[in-house]
Amino acid sequence: MSVVIDRFLKYIKVDTKSDSDSKTSPSTPGQFTLLRQLAEECKAIGLQDVSISEQGVVMATLPGNISDKAPVIGFIAHVDTSPDMSGTDIKPRLIEEYDGEDIVLNQAAGIVLSPREFPELLHYKGQPLLTTDGTTLLGADDKAGVAEIMTAMEYLLAHPEIKHGTIKVGFTPDEEIGRGVDNFDVAKFGAEFAYTVDGGGLGELEFENFNAAGVKVSIKGRNVHPGTAKDRMINASLIGMELVALLPAVQRPEHTEGYEGFTHLTRFNGTVEECSLGFIIRDHDMDKFNAKKAFMQKAVDFLNEKHGPGTVTVSISDSYFNMREQVLPAYHLIETAQEAMRKAGIEPKVIPVRGGTDGARLSFMGLPTPNLFAGGHAFHGKYEFVPTRSIEKAVDMIVNIAALYGEKAA
Repeated sequence: MSVVIDRFLKYIKVDTKSDSDSKTSPSTPGQFTLLRQLAEECKAIGLQDVSISEQGVVMATLPGNISDKAPVIGFIAHVDTSPDMSGTDIKPRLIEEYDGEDIVLNQAAGIVLSPREFPELLHYKGQPLLTTDGTTLLGADDKAGVAEIMTAMEYLLAHPEIKHGTIKVGFTPDEEIGRGVDNFDVAKFGAEFAYTVDGGGLGELEFENFNAAGVKVSIKGRNVHPGTAKDRMINASLIGMELVALLPAVQRPEHTEGYEGFTHLTRFNGTVEECSLGFIIRDHDMDKFNAKKAFMQKAVDFLNEKHGPGTVTVSISDSYFNMREQVLPAYHLIETAQEAMRKAGIEPKVIPVRGGTDGARLSFMGLPTPNLFAGGHAFHGKYEFVPTRSIEKAVDMIVNIAALYGEKAA
């Protein structure tokens, strides 16, 4: 096993599942455990100005070894794993040479990782894979990114012949619950621009993400005995179903891909007396994003006209926005990342993020931050897997980015 794989396997032993119901930062104690370990490891490998905030944000510096002309660049990853699946007692499996067939993750439970459902597996035929045992997630999102950054920094320290400018490193909690950079001090970090290492498969490079909004709907009904309900009962759950039916089915996430946005029902709790629904709205295009929000409001207005004023209330709150316009003025970030990948024998794949990243929020905080691949697939669940070569290639990419900015400044 290589150094970066050893690191990754060490990090996934710490349960860092985040918790959206928690009011603390980090939201779970396991995250603080790993973040403290990372702060100590940064010191041990020779990074400087290592700090960990009360909210768990770790920052460190690799000093440059050339003139001050080189820009200060940053690499950022998050330590938490998704609350959607257990991250306790992860037992990774190593497939030493994937043969292109089904992988039985858990015989007793009948859980199989198959290229029929996950055709991207076939891209890695003949390569080593790390998988789950079918009872937990794996944690490549984003402990692979953490391991890759740490290993790249250690490599640069061991190879001073590679000329580079000052590099900043950041590790954050709670990205999976949307709080990843709530307590990130951009001024203290001190980078001119940065990369998150939090993407998917080999070669992925992302600088476009969704515009995002959250929607909360509350419906008031009137519950009377069904035997005497005529012209009296107002069934809040049925009105909730009516609202869902008004929204275009073609715009549900299970029917969209690429640059297509969606409106996604995430929660439905109802009785006759009351009903609450939650939605998320996503679109890369701002005009289409605004149109989806307006359509939601129009549907609610229609139901209030039909069932009476105040029957349905809605709250629509913007969450984050597409970082494209923030990154385009620093497009050298994309060009340099592409060159760094090609030097590592990787074909770059510039794709839109069908989600959000810490980089999107950081970009609007004044730190342009596109997203680099970390190597994993099928995140947030028991089918998660990562080719070990992809993790190793990500280290090469990070080292190459540092070297390229150093060469340009020399």
